[in-house]
Amino acid sequence: MASPPIPIQSSGRRRGSAARRESRDFHDTIFDTVSLLGTSYLSTAPIAQEILARDLAELEDDEQHERDEECRSDDEEDVEPPIDVGSLPVGHLVSRPGGVAYGTLRPIIASEMQGSPIVCETDVVESRAAERSLLRDNHLLPPKHPRSPDDPLWKKMYRRLFSTKVPVSDKAFEETPLLQEYPLPPSPTISEEINQWERAVAQNMLKTTWQREAQTITKYSRSLIVTFLLHYSVTVTSVFTVGRIGRLELGAVSLATMTANITCYAPVQGLSTCLDTLCAQAFGSGHKKLVGLQLQRMTYLLWLLLLPIATLWWFSGGVLHRIIPDPDTAALAGMYLRVLILGTPGVAAFESGKRFVQAQGLFHATTFVLLIGAPLNVLANWFFVWRMGWGFTGAASAVVFTQNLLPFLLFLYVRFIQGMECWNGLSRHAFSNWGPMIRLALPGMIMVEAQYFAFEVLTLAASQFGSAHLAAQSVLVTVTSTTFNIPFPLSIAASTRVANLIGAKLSDAARTSAKVALCCGIVVGLFNMTLLSSLRFKIPYLFTKDEEVAAIVSKVLPICAVLQLVDALAAISHGLLRGIGRQGIGGFTNLFSYYLIALPISFSTGWALGWQLQGLWFGVAIGLAVVSTVELWYLHQADWEHAVQEAENRLRSDEACHQSQRRESK
Repeated sequence: MASPPIPIQSSGRRRGSAARRESRDFHDTIFDTVSLLGTSYLSTAPIAQEILARDLAELEDDEQHERDEECRSDDEEDVEPPIDVGSLPVGHLVSRPGGVAYGTLRPIIASEMQGSPIVCETDVVESRAAERSLLRDNHLLPPKHPRSPDDPLWKKMYRRLFSTKVPVSDKAFEETPLLQEYPLPPSPTISEEINQWERAVAQNMLKTTWQREAQTITKYSRSLIVTFLLHYSVTVTSVFTVGRIGRLELGAVSLATMTANITCYAPVQGLSTCLDTLCAQAFGSGHKKLVGLQLQRMTYLLWLLLLPIATLWWFSGGVLHRIIPDPDTAALAGMYLRVLILGTPGVAAFESGKRFVQAQGLFHATTFVLLIGAPLNVLANWFFVWRMGWGFTGAASAVVFTQNLLPFLLFLYVRFIQGMECWNGLSRHAFSNWGPMIRLALPGMIMVEAQYFAFEVLTLAASQFGSAHLAAQSVLVTVTSTTFNIPFPLSIAASTRVANLIGAKLSDAARTSAKVALCCGIVVGLFNMTLLSSLRFKIPYLFTKDEEVAAIVSKVLPICAVLQLVDALAAISHGLLRGIGRQGIGGFTNLFSYYLIALPISFSTGWALGWQLQGLWFGVAIGLAVVSTVELWYLHQADWEHAVQEAENRLRSDEACHQSQRRESK
């Protein structure tokens, strides 16, 4: 069972030493939670702890605290037996995806400031099931379906190919009486299973197979792939629709989207990454109402940020006219952005809302929302563009409709299905304590903005070649971003699995999982490459009827097809680096390759050699090849046992930090 939140003592108004006691209680809560989570560990970001401690100190006068006191008094009347920490199920193999960032032209590499893997009751159940399966695979627990030496040949061959069990020789199996090899009874208790797990880890007895890892990574990634593709379908549908209107409109959408990404979507997504830390820590420490408070505070901050952005978009037509040579394209892009202003509040609310539900482990919430929102987006495009006859502005209106619909659907999910336990209503405290939150959010915004700009600058460069090339760029970006929404969720699944295995001190299993993930990335990359190569003359006409634009797209698609393989490998390798705690290596490698290799080569081949759009994409392909090569080399040279030791050191460091803070408070 999940550990209950540790109560906070509160009575009347507290100042001075009382506030310090409140902060000490908060740190004690974190320390006790860490003790219960085994190999899980909380982020040591002092700013995050400062924010949560301040919030706890400010909330003592709220009526909710009085209700909490009444509830705790009622609970104390029905005294429960003390929790035996040693008997609690551990959470070594929690299937909690990390680094979820989607909804834009190209998913962004996760920020390093991720919240710790907070374990709830559902996670514990899943973790115990995963540990039990791994013990069965290693013949340390009785199998669910005992096999017989008299099985037919076809069954043995099928088992040899697809069974997740660690292979043992048939002779050894036949000579061993059934269940006699197992050190536990046929139906061991949870405590016996936990003890067996700890002994197996200590003796380095646990191995895994490629079948097990392929099965696990597929399970982790399938729902993420659906979610990513559904969310990106909002953009794809808009490009499809506008492409049917005309070349000029297609290019304008590309230019407007580039501007929106750099000036709005990147800052919003980057700033909201701090909720990955704040909401996760608030939820994990047992103060669930603070999760809703962080949601409100970030949403208000983002809405305030939208005021200067809206002003910029309103006058964007004139600004873009000074940058690109075609005045008609700039005017249409400016018109598109003016309409998009109405959708920015929904974008900000949905980015914060995603983290609100993810902190509670409700990762399927956004999938359910998009299963409804994506079809309605298609319907909205048809209605506004064709039925109402609004044309180009109708496509922008459909985007606005969907952007505001998604947070509303997410609100309905939280209100009527799951997630309300972390909502305490609107609070005046959401308008305070912004300084530390902004300091925590700025690094994430800078990293996301840098990654956006490296790709979006290519759209700006394509506009210099004329409206046909800009329209072709819109098609190419849409196609490559759609295909990237397959390996990127796969990289998140690989990162999750490797991080879990590292946290469980199973370095050999983590290496096996990494190899399987890379093989999956190669398969996906080859599939995407084959798809784009074989359909290079068909894909352009899905977006446009303009022959010149279609010819340009067909000419560049072979380069984009080759890019698919290195792009998939780069995504998987960066996910593996996140899994072993080396995301900084991947982040800096990406930025180095984008700005010092990809963009210079793109500009050189695009203008100096006269390759134009082919040259721009050639530079991107070379840059991503460098990224994948460097990261794969680092993974090959990495000391995975050292990664396990570092994970343990982080846990001990957190414990020592909290103990020191407790002593200083006293």
